[in-house]
Amino acid sequence: MPVTTDIAATYRSPRAVMRRLLAAGRREDRALAILMGGCLLAFIGRWPALQRAATLETDAEGPSFEAMMAGALFGWIFVAPLLFYGLAALSHLVARALGGQGGFFGARLALFWSFLAAAPLLLLHGLVEGFVGPGPGLQIVGVLWLVAFGWFWIASLREAEKGMA
Repeated sequence: MPVTTDIAATYRSPRAVMRRLLAAGRREDRALAILMGGCLLAFIGRWPALQRAATLETDAEGPSFEAMMAGALFGWIFVAPLLFYGLAALSHLVARALGGQGGFFGARLALFWSFLAAAPLLLLHGLVEGFVGPGPGLQIVGVLWLVAFGWFWIASLREAEKGMA
């Protein structure tokens, strides 16, 4: 299935989509591509907020838009993937302690896919932050993203670990 179709299906049934992804076989290149796609979308989602910050910045000594973009690019494309790999390993170890019977690959795929599937809400969060700014709207979208990501991740990890109660 196309990625966009799988993302939409994840909002209805994250476990079914994870089951289908796991049935496709163990492919690290696919897992890395899913993670990098999610990180790229998260980076793109930061653009409106960074532009707003650069436009509203009146202090000439503050960082320029280009400098903020470079920092966001470095953070999302080079640092975040390393953190996601560590978080996935930790989640597998916790799941194993709770009776999970999956492997590290399943835990990685569950986390990476959940992040990519929740990316549309992350893009919306960036738009609200850039165009509306801080306030209740931004907090509501942030909570929606967090709830969706948490739901996708827990459901996907349960599917990947199968033995969990």
